[in-house]
Amino acid sequence: MLKKLQKAVLFVRLVGHTLRLYVDFISRSYTTKKITANPAPKDAEPINIVLVGASFAGYHAARVIATSLPADGPYRLIIVEPNRHWQFTWTLPRFCVVGGHLGSESIVRWVHDRVSAITEKTVTIQGTGEEISYSYMVIATGSGVGMSLPSRVGSTDKTEGVRLLGNFQQRIKAAKNLAVVGGGAAGVELATDAKDQYPEKNVTLVHSRDAVVNRFGQELQIGALKGLKELGTEVILGERTTTDSPVDGFSTLRSGRKVERDFLVNAIGQQPSSQLISEFVPEAVAKTGRIKVKPTMQIDVDSLPNIYVCGDVAEGPRRASPTPTLELP
Repeated sequence: MLKKLQKAVLFVRLVGHTLRLYVDFISRSYTTKKITANPAPKDAEPINIVLVGASFAGYHAARVIATSLPADGPYRLIIVEPNRHWQFTWTLPRFCVVGGHLGSESIVRWVHDRVSAITEKTVTIQGTGEEISYSYMVIATGSGVGMSLPSRVGSTDKTEGVRLLGNFQQRIKAAKNLAVVGGGAAGVELATDAKDQYPEKNVTLVHSRDAVVNRFGQELQIGALKGLKELGTEVILGERTTTDSPVDGFSTLRSGRKVERDFLVNAIGQQPSSQLISEFVPEAVAKTGRIKVKPTMQIDVDSLPNIYVCGDVAEGPRRASPTPTLELP
């Protein structure tokens, strides 16, 4: 019972800290103003607002825009998002271990695909080659570590995603020696859930930094490490694996140390998904890989005032907010 309570406290601390990063953005979503416009003539050209990506930031941006636009105006919101389901990133590591978790349209168009290219006036859809013109665009492509669990489901189809998640759960259940590489939020959550769910397993967490969840504050780092050790998880800091493929049931670390395992989970850190902008305007991408933005959330390129960036892919003032002087034609 004590271990379960400690695990719950650790999880609440981690999620609570992350939620605070989003609360300012979300609160702004509920204080928007309705845009007024005269009814558009039947032969008027539509004013397209293209939104690329619909996860945390993109979803809220889409909701705010859709509820702010007049239904009889010339505006059309086009959302390009490959997934037919929303992936709640914070809970995916837990769902990898524990089962049992399944459970104004006229102006909005969903395109279940990816954008392959951006120009000053259009975006190109990867699967069909369709070019969609835009008057305004919001980039909310987020960040990731590729297309695999525990950070991403690995499929844009819901049914296939559920199948992959179930297979991942079974592999963890069957493993006697589980190794988790990456001690960020996802790695810590998965390792602690696995050890809590299956106390008899040998769970080893390998992290390249000197502290787990090193992107967060020191108090959380100390609390996370303490929680891991109290659950009986072996934590190896300042190390990396040299290969993803085991040799005789062991993975070799950079120091030469061997870690026994029959299943390895890759939970290394996420990288901003800024490839589209790096190909379009490379000067707008910071050294961190994120897209530079102004305090107004506009991309930091003076010639592109109609492109906005939000979410994990944005690099700029933490309390940036949309410009209040924006006027739509």
